[in-house]
Amino acid sequence: MREDLAKICNVRRRFEGTFVRFGQRSGYKGVLTTILLKNVRDISSGKTVTDHLWFTMGKGFEKLALKEDDVIRFDARVTEYVKGYKGNCNDDEEHKPLERDFRLSFPTKFVKVSKKI
Repeated sequence: MREDLAKICNVRRRFEGTFVRFGQRSGYKGVLTTILLKNVRDISSGKTVTDHLWFTMGKGFEKLALKEDDVIRFDARVTEYVKGYKGNCNDDEEHKPLERDFRLSFPTKFVKVSKKI
């Protein structure tokens, strides 16, 4: 669990992270493009809140034309969610138990700050 994000749950703040790569995941309407950010930090405190976060690609991220190691800033709200296997479970199969975690939701106001060298 991301304890630093838990402390500011339901609060909207400005964050900064370094773009790593694109990915894909299945969605209701087909395959969705995702992006991975590393070393995500809260701008107001300067503290790193998580080592990585995945986001679904939206128009805001798309407009930035991201390249590896680009540093971006954005506003987002910290929200709680439940992760783990939620389907039917047979006794002979092992699945990760459900647990709560925190994420950054509703990102807006994207700015590409720089490219780390």
